[in-house]
Amino acid sequence: MSSSETTKALLEKVAADGVKFISLQFTDIVGTIKSVTITPGRLEEAVEKGVWFDGSSIEGFARIYESDMVLHPDVNTYSLLPWEPEERRRARIICDVYSPDGQPFEGDPRYILERAIAVAAEMGYTYNVGPELEFFLFKMDGKPLMSPVPHDVGGYFDFSPRDLASAVRGDIVTALQSMGMEVETSHHEVATGQHEIDIHYADALTSADNAMTMRYTVKAVAATHGLYATFMPKPIFGIPGSGMHTHQSLVTTAGENAFYDPNDKYRLSKAAYSFIAGQMEHARALSAVVAPTVNSYKRLTPGYEAPVYICWGQVNRSALIRIPRYLPGREDSTRAELRCPDPSCNPYLAFAVMLQAGLDGIRRGLTPPPPVEEDVYDFDDSRLKELDIATLPGTLEEAINAIERDEVLQEALGEHAYKAFIRAKRVEWEDYRIQVTDWELKRYLQIL
Repeated sequence: MSSSETTKALLEKVAADGVKFISLQFTDIVGTIKSVTITPGRLEEAVEKGVWFDGSSIEGFARIYESDMVLHPDVNTYSLLPWEPEERRRARIICDVYSPDGQPFEGDPRYILERAIAVAAEMGYTYNVGPELEFFLFKMDGKPLMSPVPHDVGGYFDFSPRDLASAVRGDIVTALQSMGMEVETSHHEVATGQHEIDIHYADALTSADNAMTMRYTVKAVAATHGLYATFMPKPIFGIPGSGMHTHQSLVTTAGENAFYDPNDKYRLSKAAYSFIAGQMEHARALSAVVAPTVNSYKRLTPGYEAPVYICWGQVNRSALIRIPRYLPGREDSTRAELRCPDPSCNPYLAFAVMLQAGLDGIRRGLTPPPPVEEDVYDFDDSRLKELDIATLPGTLEEAINAIERDEVLQEALGEHAYKAFIRAKRVEWEDYRIQVTDWELKRYLQIL
């Protein structure tokens, strides 16, 4: 279909859907959705020529004197927002950001992922990912309350006919499906008030678009029930936090799973082992992007199934990278699950650095250490040293310091985005560092 035919089909779809407003969406460097709204009458011009906007106030975008930027809608991402009332029916289209000279903007997170995907394509691979986003549902009383949903049954995969949270999840799944996403499963997670909805794996760009869409869809649908949804990694001390375990595989140009080898014990190919080794080598630096907030490191602590130790295994859920068991006849399902990302990350940047780290391992022919199938949380320091198992950063500051020493990931982000990202994260850490917290007041106020 030609571009003119594609535009015509889109305009017809918008008219048939009765759309009143169109949100042209894009993402800033830290993963916040931004939007410019147009009416259907401006859509044709927007598709053909783009829409100008001021990027000077967008985190990680342009400086004041070079603020003009252009949004180019990706018409394949058109979707109705199902929670909007009919009289204000709204659709969204995800956009790529361009500079006025017609070149992709190097600080656009979507472009950074597209660039990484192009590198993989040059090596003969397509990168497929399946992120599992966990979240909490809380009650509302004018503001979010740290209390789970009424009648929340509170157990892993638990079911109850009186579970209100189950009804909310059902509405979320319906909304996601109406927006074109294939939902595989939805279930209650380990912690009270915690939930997970899994979208079918896809190419990295589609999966990143889906992850961003899922975050605001979950929040919007929860709000219609008078609830507040949060993807904060660790909203409550002492219970498991929310992760974004990400299943990954490479597909060859012939459409075959490049991670599969029928003759290997774990059914893993040489490319798979090298990909795993690359991610392990860059794991500490990866953390800055895939676990990018101060709060992320309250989740990455031993004892709550969140990975802390840089190792891999098959049955080991304490490992950084887990290889799901092989199922006969399911060669396409051979994959590596990276367990340290959390849903506070910018998925475009996260998938880009994850991919580039793995490809670096393939280029260099890296080999991972032997798998660890024991619970690493039970290891003492001497055992960790014996097996040469390193740990992920314990704070955002440690993670920032790690990526500042990692040229591969800096190149993956590009100079502009890397500097903007580090600048934003340094500000976040410093702001956190100087706060006086409730813990400090309770600990020190009366005894000092």
